[in-house]
Amino acid sequence: MNISQAANVSGLTPRMIRHYEKIGLLPLADRSPAGYRRFNERDLHTLRFIQRARSLGFSMEEVGQLLALWQDRERSSAEVKALADRHLQDLDEKIAGLQGMRDTLAELATCCRGDHRPNCPILARLAEDQPVNE
Repeated sequence: MNISQAANVSGLTPRMIRHYEKIGLLPLADRSPAGYRRFNERDLHTLRFIQRARSLGFSMEEVGQLLALWQDRERSSAEVKALADRHLQDLDEKIAGLQGMRDTLAELATCCRGDHRPNCPILARLAEDQPVNE
């Protein structure tokens, strides 16, 4: 299978596949006599694994760790769970931060009349010398 076909099957772009090869997440693909990349079923399985892990927000480093654990038949599931739990904690912190931003912006939007006058409490608050969310 060539890179375009592998991209279609895996849900990735050819550019991302090349990038994953370059950074070592994916082994270098075999090449045809003409120099084109050729991917086998194992490569496609790995690409789908990477795509799924990335879709859950795992960083490239974490994906590398997950791949290593996936390929290590001697691993303990505790290692995988620990990595997933750390990622969950990171996601919870990001969600809390985003919720705080949302709440602050909602409060600012409520204070603004949104009429034809130039006076705007949103802009006034952003122009203050203190952080908006305090």
